[in-house]
Amino acid sequence: MKTDKFVLVENLSKCFPQPKNQELVVFDKVSFGIQKGEFICCIGHSGCGKSTIMNVLAGLEKPSSGAAILDGREIAGPGLEKAVVFQNHSLLPWKTVLKNVMFAVGARHPDWSRGQIREHSQKYLDLVGLSHASDQKPHQLSGGMKQRVGIARAFALESPLLLMDEPFGALDALTRGTIQEELLKIWGQTKQTVFMITHDVDEAILLSDRIFLMTNGPRARVAEAVEVSIPRPRKRAEIVHHPDYYTIRNHLVDFLVSRSKELSGSRAGEVTVEDLPSDTPVFPPNVDPVKLARKVS
Repeated sequence: MKTDKFVLVENLSKCFPQPKNQELVVFDKVSFGIQKGEFICCIGHSGCGKSTIMNVLAGLEKPSSGAAILDGREIAGPGLEKAVVFQNHSLLPWKTVLKNVMFAVGARHPDWSRGQIREHSQKYLDLVGLSHASDQKPHQLSGGMKQRVGIARAFALESPLLLMDEPFGALDALTRGTIQEELLKIWGQTKQTVFMITHDVDEAILLSDRIFLMTNGPRARVAEAVEVSIPRPRKRAEIVHHPDYYTIRNHLVDFLVSRSKELSGSRAGEVTVEDLPSDTPVFPPNVDPVKLARKVS
């Protein structure tokens, strides 16, 4: 299929069977496009199907209807053109840090010599600051170090599409900040296309070119794509001083607090600040809202 989008999702729906011949429609008629080299973050409340969409893009799950297309071809299953970083690092416990990365690189490049595989793998461990831990096994590493290995392994594959499912969600704030900046550094060099799920508003603003906002489930959909107008390169300590920062942030928080539920068609109950992650402060609007988002069908 010809398309100018590197990733194209068209009318994607996912249903799960329920008792008494009922079905749960997690998300319905989701459509979006991603340009090559673009960094996308996807935000929404639990249960809206973010991870399921990512699994469809990874080829790990089939949609009930609709299509997901990568570089002109429909995604039909897993493949080396896609690399995935899960919230759990998923390292092989019996292999060293270096051999965990080498195992993946060897599968990606079966024609390479062992020396080539080792050199390539070591390069990406160096980029995430783990040169000193190459010979250690996963049980000898902290949670943050394990996640760095997973990121190094994913980037070392140099797959055209990198999928990340809340890769920093289990980390403390200091470690998460460090790895976010390392991720930006590596992505700046590789320019891979990234689709990342996160619950962290500030993380999304720091990392992404656009932020997809999903309504609440069931029958969730992508309601908006918010463009992050803050120029790159970005640093955590500096972006808060950019004049667009709080305008974008307030728009995202407002969506999560109220509009995500309103747009879902469910008005029973009320979404409160408590539904947001505990480390996500809410700032009152300090400027007039601007139209930074465009609707996506």
